[in-house]
Amino acid sequence: MPHYFDESYSGKVFIMSRATEEEAQAVIYGMPMDYTVSFRPGSRFGPNRIREASIGLEEYSPYLDRHLEEVAYHDAGDLMFPFGNAQKSLDIIEDYMKDLLKKGKFPIGLGGEHLVSWPVIKAFHETLSNLKIIHIDAHADLREEYEGEVLSHSTPIRKACELLGPENVYSFGIRSGMREEFEYAKASGMHMYRYEVLEPLKRVLPDLAGGNVYVTIDIDVLDPAYAPGTGTAEAGGISSKELLASIHEIVHSDVNVVGCDLVEVAPAYDPTEQTAIAASKFIREMLLGFVK
Repeated sequence: MPHYFDESYSGKVFIMSRATEEEAQAVIYGMPMDYTVSFRPGSRFGPNRIREASIGLEEYSPYLDRHLEEVAYHDAGDLMFPFGNAQKSLDIIEDYMKDLLKKGKFPIGLGGEHLVSWPVIKAFHETLSNLKIIHIDAHADLREEYEGEVLSHSTPIRKACELLGPENVYSFGIRSGMREEFEYAKASGMHMYRYEVLEPLKRVLPDLAGGNVYVTIDIDVLDPAYAPGTGTAEAGGISSKELLASIHEIVHSDVNVVGCDLVEVAPAYDPTEQTAIAASKFIREMLLGFVK
């Protein structure tokens, strides 16, 4: 079995992580990669900061009336990557995810830049039929390349469309992208909902009932007033309250969520830590809501 993690690591884990991987229903894992970002680096430090911020959370969710003691989950730590080697890092994520899915675990990923979601989607595609994506983000991420580089944090959703079929990809909150990205979304048949998340999500979820859905959330869907600690902040976003409500809308639907991630937390740009604090709460709610 490959060694995906530094077994000597003794740092922070997400609050109340107590089960071994073998005992766990769900596994939290970090993907500390930010090698392809086009503006501000630093999201490789996001996973550990989210863990540290989680210590301030209550273990009980009043939204869901569930306590973290009700879910057996294991925080495996951060995957070990060859620094600067994007392709090999993506391969490591994909191999690890295939192993995790063979064991029947529910994966919860902490990014890292958004490109790290791409190998996870690939692994799910090989494992499950009829996979669909709920993508919540400020950016379309539909480029084929960025400055000639096909491995870019601006490309994962385009790659997902090409792999799964654009009709199986649902993007919410989008307020930034090239003209060509919006033209592709319109022509391809993918489902793109601009600016808002909660209301279009409510309309769409009945169509996804019973299907296998992977949820990927870029923290920059929030307005910078709520999440300044991200690499490519974009004005005009939603509030933390709306993102919480959107997560709960998915929880209470008939959608079969098979895994999720939250990416692009870059702690260096937020000395108040409000971004990491919000991210840790979103992870708590997804953990309690998505893991049945």
